[in-house]
Amino acid sequence: MKTPTLVSLLVLAGALVAVGAYQLGVHRNPLTPMATAPESPMAPVANVDPKTGRAVLYWHDPMVPGTRFDKPGKSPFMDMQLVPVYADQSAGAGAAISPAVAQSLGIRMAVVRKASLSSSIDAVGVVAQNERATEVVQTRVTAYVEKLHVRAVLDPVRKGQPLATLYAPDWAAALEEYLGVRQAQPGPALIDASRARLRLLSIPDDVVARSEQSGTAQTRFTLSAPISGVVAELGVRDGAMVSPGVTLFRIADLSSVWVIADVPEALASQLRAGSTAEVQATGPGTVISGKLSAVLPDVDLATRTLKARIELRNPGLALKPGMFVRVTFKQSAGEQALVVPQEAVIATGKRTVVIVAGPDGKYTPIDVQLGREAGTDVEVKTGLTEGQTVVSSGQFMLDSEASLKSGLGRLAGVAGTATAAAPMVGSAPLVAHSGTGKVTAIGKDDITISHRPIASLKWGAMTMPFKNPQDATPKDLKVGAHVQFDFVQQGDDYVLQRVVPAPAGTTP
Repeated sequence: MKTPTLVSLLVLAGALVAVGAYQLGVHRNPLTPMATAPESPMAPVANVDPKTGRAVLYWHDPMVPGTRFDKPGKSPFMDMQLVPVYADQSAGAGAAISPAVAQSLGIRMAVVRKASLSSSIDAVGVVAQNERATEVVQTRVTAYVEKLHVRAVLDPVRKGQPLATLYAPDWAAALEEYLGVRQAQPGPALIDASRARLRLLSIPDDVVARSEQSGTAQTRFTLSAPISGVVAELGVRDGAMVSPGVTLFRIADLSSVWVIADVPEALASQLRAGSTAEVQATGPGTVISGKLSAVLPDVDLATRTLKARIELRNPGLALKPGMFVRVTFKQSAGEQALVVPQEAVIATGKRTVVIVAGPDGKYTPIDVQLGREAGTDVEVKTGLTEGQTVVSSGQFMLDSEASLKSGLGRLAGVAGTATAAAPMVGSAPLVAHSGTGKVTAIGKDDITISHRPIASLKWGAMTMPFKNPQDATPKDLKVGAHVQFDFVQQGDDYVLQRVVPAPAGTTP
């Protein structure tokens, strides 16, 4: 064999060995996270899903979305197959989820619709006496109680029923004088003047009439109940002396009562005087309808509730003062408004968000402004239109599934290493993340860095490109440099904010 031919064969053999070594390096364990592969949401797509024909960026476990794999296979974290993330999912805000994954996450949908805002407000109340149906019994003369006919509080009484017999010695002189004048017959003028004096002393007409009939001064008289009801207050006992103005009895008519309901101050503005209220005693019982007479201008500082007063009839005296009742305020039907289920709303404290499902399987978070509640629905004032589809259940599973995407993964602010210079998108600041690594390539618009794990995003070590603003990186940056860098996620791009040389001794 000639020497040139031998040399050619050796060169060819070396080339084949090199190609084989390269192929061996490429076909490593498919379930090993991408520690050196340059695949990322911004890297050129080289994989195609044979089932769908769509370009695949990477594979991941939806339950551990921070770790990426460059080949399909079984998840090392869960007993399930890895899920592909397609290139066409990265366009725009939100996240695209396949129907199979959506079903496994238990996602349920609801349609944004128009509905009447007629609703009811439920509250708890206490039965109280109707203060407008209460009478007080007093005496206008100093007297002594000779006999009590009603001896206990809450005893029932009828109108005209005797309550107590009193003895008033101060009346004796005036009555004797009046009887003497009548017997002397001095004329109508003197008799009328003497009778007027009796009226000034508040002597009842029946006492005067009995004195005229018997010819002697009658100093005993009986107090009677002015209305039917129960004795709500009893202020005397047998033998006690009473003075003018002292309350002896207070009679409450329970044929009508008040219900004092506690209403949260946020809902009190929806109540209108004269609206219908249904009252039911705790446990099975008859529902009694009444009218809301007033919302009292007083807020309980402990419970932050207002008192709503309902006045209603009390047939059969079924409602007793002090009894707990359930109250339902019926609201009249208003104009049509957009509503969604209350469970579809995610409140983060600073934002109120609803996740909207698009026709292409993409889920996008939308900020909304809420209005009144109507049963299980809530009014949406801004942010949505009629006919849109929203996620009513499984929002938080979607958040986990799409935590690496711009919209859902930042609803409440993913915990990360924030910097003071974090940029703003609209009114929400982007969260900055920090890492260390080695520069492996410098392109026109991006820099590829082989970085260590980034805890704030739950990323493992990998090699990936970052968008490179000209003012974020030093001009003398070279391939192989060990750097510390800060970056933020804008849409599906990871944009560098700062790149500086790593301190000496730092492992890239």
